[in-house]
Amino acid sequence: MNSFVKMVLVLVAVILCAATAQASIDNEDMQVYSQTGSSGTEVEEIQRVLKERGLFTGEITGYYGEQTRQAVTKFQKQQGLKQTGIADETTLKRLGITIGTVPEATDANINLLARMISAEGRGESYVGQVAIGAVICNRIEHPSFPDTLAGVIYQNGAFSAINDGQFNEPVAESAYQAARDALAGWDPTGGAIYYYNPAKTSDTFIYSRPVISVIGDHRFCT
Repeated sequence: MNSFVKMVLVLVAVILCAATAQASIDNEDMQVYSQTGSSGTEVEEIQRVLKERGLFTGEITGYYGEQTRQAVTKFQKQQGLKQTGIADETTLKRLGITIGTVPEATDANINLLARMISAEGRGESYVGQVAIGAVICNRIEHPSFPDTLAGVIYQNGAFSAINDGQFNEPVAESAYQAARDALAGWDPTGGAIYYYNPAKTSDTFIYSRPVISVIGDHRFCT
């Protein structure tokens, strides 16, 4: 092999390596959307909304299979969107699905969350108080609930403490640290979006939710 051929081969190898590296960078920068093979609560919500529209006839499993892809494609066609079968940001917005993120632990957010934790968690252990805060944070990130802290807390009918006046009672000191821990990501519940005290409710809906943990007097559910 002469030197010219070697030089060409080295140049090709360098170009291929550069292209691979750039592709890797581009992939890291790309937004990851729900698509074939995805699973989770976002997929469940996509399936639920598409089922309500008569576009999805399968079971709501939370798994993005071929039926879900086809239903998303049909919806995109109806909406005049590019028919990719991927539930990207535009498609989710057209479906009415928004997902928020847990806010920063500012004084205002800590105070608001602590007030709700104190109102709903009087008599509970410290872990039980953090668990209540975690449920609220989980709801912010869940597509079925408002995507702000205030939106979740003040959602109509969501928390009895708003209606019975306990929300306006003095805040327990421990609730402030519990709020900080919940906003920092501590979730003793394992991902719950509901909780209830079986001694204080007979609501059929809440009893239908799968229980994933029990902390103090509360059962925490998906």
